[in-house]
Amino acid sequence: MTALKAFFSSFADRTAQILFPATCIGCARLVSAPGTLCAGCWPGIRFLEKPWCEVMGTPFSHDMGKGFLSADAIANPPPFQRSRAAVSYSGLARVMVQSLKYRDQTDFAPRMAQWMLRAGSELVRDADMIVPVPLHRSRFFWRRFNQSAELARALAGLSKKPFAPHVVVRTKNTRQQVGLKLAERQENVRTAFSVPQQHRIEIEGRRVLLIDDVYTTGATVYSVTKALLKGGATAVDVLTFARVLPGDFRPDEPETI
Repeated sequence: MTALKAFFSSFADRTAQILFPATCIGCARLVSAPGTLCAGCWPGIRFLEKPWCEVMGTPFSHDMGKGFLSADAIANPPPFQRSRAAVSYSGLARVMVQSLKYRDQTDFAPRMAQWMLRAGSELVRDADMIVPVPLHRSRFFWRRFNQSAELARALAGLSKKPFAPHVVVRTKNTRQQVGLKLAERQENVRTAFSVPQQHRIEIEGRRVLLIDDVYTTGATVYSVTKALLKGGATAVDVLTFARVLPGDFRPDEPETI
């Protein structure tokens, strides 16, 4: 009976591969597995590598020495302890984020989570639980899924860390952050998140890894981090798929996140 089930499962997989062949995320050429890139598209991804600021995760052009911090980390210390991102929000990475967020391409999430695990391995190792930036329930109703939760779920599956999407909620249906300046973004999400009283026991004394798709100005993850710390978390680290770096947007190009 087991052998028969295995046969039909294998047959179904082969049939699906024939009917729905895996294509490259970037150019739609045939590839060996879903959610992968062809050789021609790999150069279109800028992976973020060391040396980087130990706090903000922003890359340096050359090695500044162990423990060296960016000007931003010194002038505006964040509420979280460390932030990392897998790629720069440019080129094909931008296409992947927008496809996941606006075109329901949730099959991209596992591959994106693999890259996030590579970039934030020490953050994942130290985490007690993985928590996504939440959507307001009204926006979730219309979008039907939370892109940050899809990434967090995939990352939790890869790392075997607890996935806890319920411990922090968005209590205000804020405006979309698209096109807002830093001060406007900060005001938009100020006090927009909270930890429900019944879930505080789950995060008290725990180190939380907060997941989002893109780090732009940091306004959203700052606000969620403050809510988690107020709710009893001992520390929060932030891991995103992409990070907006200088030059990712041209002066004549509108922001799309």
